[in-house]
Amino acid sequence: MFYCGIDVAKRKHAVVVLDDRGHVQKKVFEIENTHVGLECLVKELKPFGGDVQVGLEATGHYWLSLYDVLTCNNYPVSVINPIQVAAYRKSGMRKVKNDRTDAIWIADFVRISNIPASNRDIPSLLQLRELSRFRFWLSEQIGDCKRKLLTILDRVFPEYETMFSSVFVASSRAMLQEAVSAQDFVDFDLGELTELISKTSRGRFGAEKAQQIQEQARKSIGVGFLADAAQVEIRCLLAQIELLEEQKHEVERAQEELMQSIPQYITTIPGIGLSTGAAILAEIGDVSRFENETKLVAYAGIDATVYQSGQFQGKRTHMSKRGSPYLRLALWQAASMAIRHNEELKAYYQKKRAEGKAHGTALGAVCRKLLIRVYVILKENRPYVVRNSPSPTLDS
Repeated sequence: MFYCGIDVAKRKHAVVVLDDRGHVQKKVFEIENTHVGLECLVKELKPFGGDVQVGLEATGHYWLSLYDVLTCNNYPVSVINPIQVAAYRKSGMRKVKNDRTDAIWIADFVRISNIPASNRDIPSLLQLRELSRFRFWLSEQIGDCKRKLLTILDRVFPEYETMFSSVFVASSRAMLQEAVSAQDFVDFDLGELTELISKTSRGRFGAEKAQQIQEQARKSIGVGFLADAAQVEIRCLLAQIELLEEQKHEVERAQEELMQSIPQYITTIPGIGLSTGAAILAEIGDVSRFENETKLVAYAGIDATVYQSGQFQGKRTHMSKRGSPYLRLALWQAASMAIRHNEELKAYYQKKRAEGKAHGTALGAVCRKLLIRVYVILKENRPYVVRNSPSPTLDS
């Protein structure tokens, strides 16, 4: 068996091949990060036959083309976390670090660790990750637009926000297309306002709500001379929010299609829906790269920091917030749903609150328990089973 280590970079990659005893069989050489360079790599590996396992670090996005070409040529490829290689390099006596020595360390790490080839679903998982991160970005843009709209509305009709459970329900949006400032609502024909609110709320609201809005408008402290500018701004923001929400739904449909093509059971956990499940699955990627659940918890950045110096031991701990912020955000969203829909985690959250823990601290503890369940399910590739059920349950 031969082991090929590739140190990935933006312009050039350093490549080396070792045998099963760690001896160099192909001295370190460089290939350009181009189509010709990738063809050259395949050509250089060909004399070794099919008995070559390739290891490369997940450095930015520069490893993707290498992975694509090598897997298409049937080479088993192990995508390695750079932290693992860095830790292995520290075990050596020589402190030299450059592209050539890094390639050797990577090849040797693959050789001695018996690290398996990365999950064959990596291309689908990477697509899922792109979509999930884009969805998070769209959500942020929608939130920014909504906050901006509320700021503008607060200048021209601050009392309006109290009239609905949300300014962004369908009936409210429809009215803001027609009127924005307090004076606009005062001048609005009561019959037309009643008809508009009744139609857009599907009969939920009517004359009483219309009268209530006009009464508040007459007593409003809104700034009238900003009305014309506010009307233009709010209409633009409403159009932008509508477009962004449509795009978000389109992304979610694409996520659903991909999730159906990937064998997974994490959405069987109460509280983990399709979008949060897609984000969690995509950010974890190949679960086999985590030796245990503790390392996955650390990767998510929801492990506790410890401060100790000499005899001093800090009593207050904080979430480390290292690792993937996208995984952490998805877990936080899933935990927020789990404490409502997962009886076991709901009870655990309430226990933490009863102990005097703040909401955020208690929810962070739920995130950790939830992630451990995700780890077990991905490792064992089986559906979640509720505890106290006749079937086998999760130990974590």
